[in-house]
Amino acid sequence: MLELRGETLCRSRDGFIVIATLWILSALATLALIFSIYIASAVTSISVRDDVISAEALILASLELTAYHVTVRREDRPSSGRFSFRMNGANVWVDFCSEAARINLNKASKELLVGLFGTLGANGDDAEQYADRVIGWRSGRSFASEEALYQAAGLNYRPRGAPFAHIGELALVFGLPPAMVERAMPFVTVFGERSQVNIRDAAPEVIAALPGMTPERLNAVLKDRFSPSLAQLGAAQTEVTTEGSKAIRVTVRMIFGSGRKMTSEAVILIDSGSEPYRVLSWQDDTDPEARGRRS
Repeated sequence: MLELRGETLCRSRDGFIVIATLWILSALATLALIFSIYIASAVTSISVRDDVISAEALILASLELTAYHVTVRREDRPSSGRFSFRMNGANVWVDFCSEAARINLNKASKELLVGLFGTLGANGDDAEQYADRVIGWRSGRSFASEEALYQAAGLNYRPRGAPFAHIGELALVFGLPPAMVERAMPFVTVFGERSQVNIRDAAPEVIAALPGMTPERLNAVLKDRFSPSLAQLGAAQTEVTTEGSKAIRVTVRMIFGSGRKMTSEAVILIDSGSEPYRVLSWQDDTDPEARGRRS
């Protein structure tokens, strides 16, 4: 009887040891899984950080090469262009274009602003009001009456009464619908010394904004934009130029060996003194979830 009871106790103890061992093995397996996930996450994080660090060097190289492309030909400087290169295991594509291809919010005439808003879908009266508000924002003239509009609307800010500091300020201009502001962004600038637009580089929407522009005239200009006869523009001749500006917009697209893609856009000022160029603005769009802005 004692022998049977001892055997039962032994089996019970063995069973407990097996269960405890299985529990420990299960816990270790869980810890191993957690550790492997942590390692994979850490490796991914390091890879992303390396790409971001490398991207800054690639962008700076792109800006320097752009400055070289623009300044190497003193007599006939290109106002736009593109090139590509490979560096640090990444493929890089660079597009550059003079800011004169855009409408300057600080210098454009009312007629040109009216034309832009009309081209982007505003009716005649609205387009004229939008142009007035843009001029009211940047101008000190009749500033008291312009301030009164913002006050009457209950806004907690007033028009700048000075040049736009950034195209994003367009969203603050009283009376401009957000959808109109968003449509205008790709076609406006606050950089550059010219009030005219470069007809060779300007987008069709910018050329369509020129005073007196008709669909027929627009098609003719677009077909012959690199050797245009300015006479065919009629009254719009005073609004255009075939020259660029010292402010250059540079778009840099990068694909890294990891497959990660990054895009950056900067505006640089060439011939800015002792340096070959100076950065006026810098915007990063590394991926849809993470965006950064510098200026």
